[in-house]
Amino acid sequence: MIDLLYWPTPNGWKLTIALEELGLPYTVRPVNIGRGEQFDPAFLAVSPNNRIPAMLDHDPPGGGEPIALFESGAMLLYLAEKTGRLLPTDFRGRHAVLPWLMWQMGGLGPMLGQHGHFRLYAPEKLPYALDRYEREARRLYGVLDTQLSKGEHVAGDYSIADIAIFPWIATHKAQGLSLDDWPHVKRWFGQLRGREAVARGMAVGRALRADGIDDEARRNLFGQERPTP
Repeated sequence: MIDLLYWPTPNGWKLTIALEELGLPYTVRPVNIGRGEQFDPAFLAVSPNNRIPAMLDHDPPGGGEPIALFESGAMLLYLAEKTGRLLPTDFRGRHAVLPWLMWQMGGLGPMLGQHGHFRLYAPEKLPYALDRYEREARRLYGVLDTQLSKGEHVAGDYSIADIAIFPWIATHKAQGLSLDDWPHVKRWFGQLRGREAVARGMAVGRALRADGIDDEARRNLFGQERPTP
């Protein structure tokens, strides 16, 4: 059994989608990031960077003590290696997928996160920040569109690269972006959205977001200072 320390965000959805696709049994342990639960010592013991998601696998390959993981990309890689699915086993295929997983982790996610923050949550609408991150968001969408013009999925067969990227593209409306500007991304997005496992993964914990963002949530989400012991 896997314990998933989770909140319904793009990074959290990556893991629920992967777990649904792989059919692995898991239990969701909500971590309310708007109420500061990401700073609890028990959570920090698994995720020292105080970010969700994190994971405890009580049935790791080879047995032994549970394996604790943080960073969503590392967790996707772990699940793929554990099951032998969603990541090619041949050398060339594997190293076609991994750069796109890292592209999402190092580029698409952080840049769309900044774009979304300055567009939706920043107390001031700063023209420089809005312009800078929208330009970068559009550039990254263009990179993805070019890649998807070459094939049905991001890197060969459906893989953890597609799973990592999809939840961030799912935020396009909130980001003020139209998929009509990137036809290959639009085709790919519609195809993945139609997968039953993707729909189930995106639905996990949907009701947890009902409270929205109040002043306390803003402090916990955007201040990110770890409380002094």
